[in-house]
Parts: sequence; C-alpha cells; structure tokens
Amino acid sequence: MEGGAAAVSAGKDAESSSYTYWVRGASRDAAPLPVPKKIEAADLCNQPNQTHLGSAWNRAGTWEEKNLNKWATDRIKELLVTMGSVDFSGGKAEIAEVTRCSGDAFLVTVRNKKRVGYTYELALKVKGEWQIGGENKKMKGHIDVPEFSFGELDDLQIEVKLSEEKDVPPQDKVRIIKDLKLFLQPLREKLLQFEEELKDR
Repeated sequence: MEGGAAAVSAGKDAESSSYTYWVRGASRDAAPLPVPKKIEAADLCNQPNQTHLGSAWNRAGTWEEKNLNKWATDRIKELLVTMGSVDFSGGKAEIAEVTRCSGDAFLVTVRNKKRVGYTYELALKVKGEWQIGGENKKMKGHIDVPEFSFGELDDLQIEVKLSEEKDVPPQDKVRIIKDLKLFLQPLREKLLQFEEELKDR
C-alpha cells in the first residue's frame, strides 16, 4: 500500500517537472494568436512615401555596392579625347588616343546614404606641331597619369616624354616637354567633370 502511494507521488512529481509545449499550456490571459491579413493594392497606395536609395529590394537602405567600372572607363576616355588642342607659345598639341585607362569605380549605399569613389591611372598619346629651327615640325609624345582617386585631383601629377627625339635640339626638347606639362590643368578639369557626373549616378 505504502509502495503504491509512493509510486503515485513520484509520478505526480515527474509530471509537474516535465517539459510542456508553451502553446498548449497558454493561459486565458495570454495574447491572442496573430491572424494573417492579405495585403491589397489599395493598402500599398496608402503607405507613406519613403524615399530610398539603391535597388528596389534594398528598401531599408542597408549596404549595397554597385560596380561602375564600364561606365567610368568609357566616360573618362570620351571626356579626354574631346578635350581639344592646347595652344603653346611655339605650337599646339592634342590627345590622340587614350592607350590605358584602368581602375575601379563604385557606388555604395550605406544606411540610405550614397557614396561614390574611384581609383584610376591613365596613359595618353599626344601629337602636336612646334616651331623648331624656323619651320613647323610634327611631334608625338606620351603623358602618363599615375594613380589618382576621388577627391584628390588637387594633387594630380603627370609624367611627360617624347616619342621622337632625333634631330631635335636639346633646348627644343626641354621646351616641348615643358609645353606638354601644360596639359595638367585641362586634364584636371575634365576629371573634375567626371567626378561630378559620378556623384549623380
């Protein structure tokens, strides 16, 4: 008899301490379960207009990065070859070809704020005509633009060299190289235009 009572008591203790599924044990004071509601087209129209940047899927404006390399490379080339000629005291020259335009450009959306950036380097072929020894002589050269980045165009530098140096007196070589370095300012202006267009992407 006593053994049976002990077994019943042990069973009750085990039952009270066992795990139970919380929904099944919910009391009458618990909050009611949510009821699904179908969203109609009218409900979407009544939503307040919230401006967001980035893709349609990124409504919260969290991190999103967009590659702009193709647009940036094509646009830089287009701007530079349409620069026109630069006049000097003893001649003039123009950009004949962009032989290298390599780098990266991107648009990043962070916390619903847009940020753009780029890093590029350039190599340009130039051709021109100078007064040398009393006659006009056609010359070719190269302009290299080492790596430059967004917001750093004030520090832009160029390296200049001539392709054809034979039969050119040393003083004229110095003069022509000095003239070609005058491309720095129009180059900077075109790249500043590129930066402004990049911000509007």
